[in-house]
Amino acid sequence: MSAFAELIIGGLMSGLVVGLAALAITLVFGIARFANAGTGDMMTAGAYVALSVSGATGSIIVGGLVGALAGAAIGVVIYALIFRKLAGRSSVANLLASIGVAFVIRAIVGLIFEHQQQVFQLPLVRPWRIFDIRLRPTDLNLAIVAALTLTTVFLILYATPIGRRMRAVADDPSLARISGISPTRVMIALWALAGSVSAVAGTMYGIKTVVTPEMGWDMLLPAFAAAILGGIGHPVGAICAGILLGTVQEMTTPFVGFTYKLAISFVVLLMVLLLRPSGLFGRMEGAR
Repeated sequence: MSAFAELIIGGLMSGLVVGLAALAITLVFGIARFANAGTGDMMTAGAYVALSVSGATGSIIVGGLVGALAGAAIGVVIYALIFRKLAGRSSVANLLASIGVAFVIRAIVGLIFEHQQQVFQLPLVRPWRIFDIRLRPTDLNLAIVAALTLTTVFLILYATPIGRRMRAVADDPSLARISGISPTRVMIALWALAGSVSAVAGTMYGIKTVVTPEMGWDMLLPAFAAAILGGIGHPVGAICAGILLGTVQEMTTPFVGFTYKLAISFVVLLMVLLLRPSGLFGRMEGAR
């Protein structure tokens, strides 16, 4: 029973990482109207920045904050250099450009940090035991970070002027433009937000596992699956679907092994989409 509970806890932690990555994907899709394949490598870049800063300062908190800021900066730079120039082009053109961005980021990261595995230097602490269930303090801290990140994102989306403008553009870009909303400002805010969320997800994933230039690429498929499963363009759906897929993956690991657990999430995705093609949370529309 305790092993089963620990699998659920591990699944929730994995699901939070997948959910944050899926949230970054669904934000871009809801407003910019294309699937950003560069999300995974933005996660990687943020993780490496956080790793470097935490190693220099001795503080994972400082490293994580700087990594999130770096992710926001990377997102804005990518928009300014590439996607702003592709405004008005088809979603396929933007998707292909995002794949190119992913390869470029991965190449730069590999050139700077090389390809060996690196780890965050975490303090050694005993796991807590609650009814014979082991709970690692690191997992609790990461859950708090994820909760704070989600709270910040939803406060920005629903309680700030720029968030209202972002949702207006997601609902009806033409009407938003006629209403005087600056698309450039909205896009800068969008890419900063998506970049910082990606960086937080990458840092969390790096703390839980190891940091490599390919780590974000490995997380991209589960993140896309969660975004689709939750109803792509729906932020809450992305988080819920990420947690669901992460939990299902971890709970099936004893039966299918680590190598094949990723396939289980796609089986769940296929079953849901066969029964509900628009995903768990309704219509495939922009972020509301």
